[in-house]
Amino acid sequence: MTTYRSAPEATTGMPPGIPYIVANEAAERFSYYGMRTILVVFMTQHLMAADGSRDLMGEAEAKGYYHLFSSAVYFFPLLGALLSDGFFGKYRTIIALSMVYCLGHLALALDDTRIGLAAGLTLIAIGSGGIKPCVSAHVGDQFGATNGRLLPKVFGWFYFAINLGAFVSTLLTPWLLVHVGPHVAFGVPGALMLLATVAFWTGRNTFVHVPAGGVGFIREALSGEGLRALARLGVLYAFVAMFWSLFDQTGSAWVLQANHMNLHFMGFEWLPSQVQAVNPILVMGLIPVFTYGVYPLLGRMFAVTALRKIGLGLFVAAASFLISAWIETRIGSGEMPSIGWQFVAYIVLTAAEVMVSITCLEFSYTQSPRKMKSLVMALFLMSVSLGNLFTSGVNFVIAGEQGEPMLQGASYYLFFAGLMFVTAILFAAVASRYREVTYLQEETG
Repeated sequence: MTTYRSAPEATTGMPPGIPYIVANEAAERFSYYGMRTILVVFMTQHLMAADGSRDLMGEAEAKGYYHLFSSAVYFFPLLGALLSDGFFGKYRTIIALSMVYCLGHLALALDDTRIGLAAGLTLIAIGSGGIKPCVSAHVGDQFGATNGRLLPKVFGWFYFAINLGAFVSTLLTPWLLVHVGPHVAFGVPGALMLLATVAFWTGRNTFVHVPAGGVGFIREALSGEGLRALARLGVLYAFVAMFWSLFDQTGSAWVLQANHMNLHFMGFEWLPSQVQAVNPILVMGLIPVFTYGVYPLLGRMFAVTALRKIGLGLFVAAASFLISAWIETRIGSGEMPSIGWQFVAYIVLTAAEVMVSITCLEFSYTQSPRKMKSLVMALFLMSVSLGNLFTSGVNFVIAGEQGEPMLQGASYYLFFAGLMFVTAILFAAVASRYREVTYLQEETG
């Protein structure tokens, strides 16, 4: 049996396994976002019945199921964390659940009925959700106290890889859906997920494999220190959930809004679901802007802590939905506003994402006890699940019997903007009382 390193070395350099993790993340995110980008369009325009006839969903129903799926994806990190921290370790858990993930893509590619949709999305939710806390915690496990200062840079690269994969797939898969059909459009993301699994397996001999905690994991999780860490972070994540309620509507409500806009922009005729590609490219551009420009500038006025970054991002997210509400007022008067206005909303929301999401990843790792890294990451990802579950519930509740939702137009966006603003105020009050405790993995001699 191969013996792997179980602790990071005391070095000031970059761990050798990082390139494999970053490559894996880029390919996996291509697969996930490529599939997710076309889901609402598939459900409302391409879904078939077993007899070959169309079996399309209405807009509210499609949004409801889209966010129910997204909620499930971010619920299953709890399963992955328990398997990883308690029994198998991060590496073996990632490999096993990645194969489940691949099977989900295969089901979507082969069957364009509701049965195939349900089977595929269930398997993807288990696989994709299960590996999420393990992969991000596995990144942090490669570092010790000596090179821990590199963690912000590496999580920036990690997030860059996420958005590089998302950008390419968000442009490509809508085109494949229109010109080749759903089988190929779902099949290509499946092939990239298989590639992601191979890339991760290739790096197995360079990784630090922190062993599963076993009984020690249970003891630490139930200790006073562990329970206090979970309680402190859980309160913060409850507020962050509302951010995800808004953010993930870029794949549902904003796609449907784009259907009613002038899609000719910058000399290019956009497909409604392709507009989402602006988010990852903006993230890649805004990360250095915030790292080297915005944060140092703000630092001249006040201490720029992780929690202050997150709180500011929550207020900015509310502003993005005010722009969407204004767009709806123009659509409601018969106009065909330019899709460029939705690009403006994306700029604002992506700025919020840089402040909230990247910061939460690093903050979650450093604030979690050593044997609970995946579990705390899962707790953070549960905020995404709760946010999407809330959005799903709202859309199922407001769906009218004749397909006309009770809350629509600008009022729909104003509802979410108002909730986000109130949430941001409450978060600021609670975060001001939080006391940080940093934990990194112990090094070898």
